[in-house]
Amino acid sequence: MPPFLDRYLTRIGLAGPLPADLDTLRAIAAAHTRAVPFENLDPFTGRDVDLAPDALDAKLVRGGRGGYCFEQNGVLRRALDDLGFTTTPLLARVTMGRGPDDPTPPRTHLVVRVDLASGPHLVDVGFGGRTPTGVLALDDPAPQPTPHGPYRVTPAEGGVLVLASLTGSPRELYRIEPGPAPASDVAMANFWTSRHPRSGFVTGLAAARAEPDRRFALSDTRLAVHHVGGPSETRELADVRALREALETTMRIDTSGLPDLDAHLARLYRSHADARPSSPR
Repeated sequence: MPPFLDRYLTRIGLAGPLPADLDTLRAIAAAHTRAVPFENLDPFTGRDVDLAPDALDAKLVRGGRGGYCFEQNGVLRRALDDLGFTTTPLLARVTMGRGPDDPTPPRTHLVVRVDLASGPHLVDVGFGGRTPTGVLALDDPAPQPTPHGPYRVTPAEGGVLVLASLTGSPRELYRIEPGPAPASDVAMANFWTSRHPRSGFVTGLAAARAEPDRRFALSDTRLAVHHVGGPSETRELADVRALREALETTMRIDTSGLPDLDAHLARLYRSHADARPSSPR
């Protein structure tokens, strides 16, 4: 077994060798989203996001960190290739929260297509609190179950649309465009997402992780817990200490390599205070 694959399987709590089949794919998707947190601490603190294989291994596999879609699905694809799967990187346009009159969003989300004997499938371990923790057949428009709720994949102009029905009616997530994503396009999308001053990953904090019976999602200073088949709980984290504890304990992120993190977390509380309306006199 290649050394990287051995490290990766240990990181997500699985043991090899594993056959390149649908059951293995499902087991990896579920285990990865439990073990490797989604987080944007590098863009948020002004650090570069390096997509080189050795850098992703050092950060997500050996370093106790997480990452966002380009990192998460980059590591996943490398492991799947080592296991003998046939994979293709695809880029998607995030449509979640956009109205019909909004401009076309850029291609800033990376997913992985896996071709099995039963047909093409989608694996995506990098969409934050709405990450599909299962595997989705790309040619099946019916609702598809995952460990944390149903998703749908439907034909759309110029590709396929992925929707989630985690809290009721289906909600658009992203539209996948056909054709393999060249490495140069992935690098450009990663640079924009991690460096553009209006990118949400630069201006705000996001983290997420799944457990078998719940999801955790952090957005700036607000922590949400979404229970499978049950209610959601949301609370504001009072200060930098509580926020850092959520990152380290709930999300299981090793923050030891970020000595300036507290200063960046503090700016979230300053910006929230500045945004509050002043008291009437």
